[in-house]
Amino acid sequence: MRGGRVNPKKNDADVTDLALAFKALSNPNRLAAYLELLRNRGASVRTCAMQDLMGLLKIGAPTLSHHIKEMVNAGLIEVERDGKFIRCQVNEPTRQRLARFFSAKAER
Repeated sequence: MRGGRVNPKKNDADVTDLALAFKALSNPNRLAAYLELLRNRGASVRTCAMQDLMGLLKIGAPTLSHHIKEMVNAGLIEVERDGKFIRCQVNEPTRQRLARFFSAKAER
């Protein structure tokens, strides 16, 4: 490891997946939305409506839609349509992968 750089193996899906998640979460609005979804994931209703996120973040529908798309593409969340509404929920396998990453780093 020269110069502090790590070269992931081409087949290292975990590294690639984590990099996509971190890139998506580097935006403050996406991070705030993801944290809100995490806060609500233990509730009896495990989803958060886009209206709720728009109000929380004080952004419009087109901007939130872009952020949602980025988080879906990064595997952070899943969306489902409910009529004209879109509901978002945390992608549990990705959440667990992130938790394992941070817990492994904390143990060192």
